[in-house]
Amino acid sequence: MRQGVRLGVDVGTVRIGVARSDPAGILASPLETVRRGKGDLDRLAALAEEVEAIEVIVGLPTSLSGREGPAAEAARRFAAELAGRLAPRVVRLCDERLTTVTAENGLRAGGVRGRARRQVVDQTAAAVLLQSALDGERLTGSPPGEIVRGGS
Repeated sequence: MRQGVRLGVDVGTVRIGVARSDPAGILASPLETVRRGKGDLDRLAALAEEVEAIEVIVGLPTSLSGREGPAAEAARRFAAELAGRLAPRVVRLCDERLTTVTAENGLRAGGVRGRARRQVVDQTAAAVLLQSALDGERLTGSPPGEIVRGGS
C-alpha cells in the first residue's frame, strides 16, 4: 500500500463533497463540502495542498449496468479540469455507484436528519468513495481507477 494522504471528491451539480484519508491510506473521513461553481477548483487545489495529498480520487457516476451517461461525462470533464489545475498531482476516476445512497443510509441510521444530513451527505459520499478506493488498492496492490489527463 502506498503511503500518503488522498482526497476523495464526489462531484454534484450544486455541491462537491470532499473526504481525506489518513497518511497510511487506511481510513477515509469526511472533510468539507465545497459549493460548485466559481472558485471550486481553487478550493480543491488549496485542500490538496493543505493536506499534502499525493492524489485525488474523483467519483465516476455510472449506471448499475456500468454504462456512462451525462453525469459521467460531466464528472470526466470536471476531473480533467481538476487534473490540469493540480498537476503534477495525480487525479484518478473511480466508480462511485451507490455512494450517495450508502452515505444517506448511514447518516439516517446514525440519527442525522433533515438539514443536518443535507449539509454532510456529499462529504460522507466522498468518504464512501475514497474508502472503497483505499480498500481496493489494499486488496489488489494496484492504485484504483483510471488516471485523468489534464485539459479542459
